[in-house]
Amino acid sequence: MVQDADKYKAEDEQQREKIAAKNSLESYTFNMKSSVEDEKLKDKISDQDKKKVTEKCQETIFWLENNQLAEKDEYQHKQKELENVCNPIIRKLYQGGMPTGSCGEQARGGTQGPTIEEVD
Repeated sequence: MVQDADKYKAEDEQQREKIAAKNSLESYTFNMKSSVEDEKLKDKISDQDKKKVTEKCQETIFWLENNQLAEKDEYQHKQKELENVCNPIIRKLYQGGMPTGSCGEQARGGTQGPTIEEVD
């Protein structure tokens, strides 16, 4: 009985790692696709770069839909392929002064939202 538990524990761990790799790939793919389609980046990213990332994301989404039973290594390999396309483009955005979210705007005084005051 203990041997069976150990056997299943190892199988469960492998399954957990596989699911984590799949979720990581899905998350990264959809985040990258969403990022390049963001209106704030419209003027910051070239149409060629946007097309390259979008096409690679679409290709990855299609692959995910057709490979639901892939192994952990396959998911990780696909993510590395996508990162190899996306990372240089994202790096260019950051070097070119990519717009930041509301936290960055607040740090630069870009928004006039409410402030937090101490209450006694």
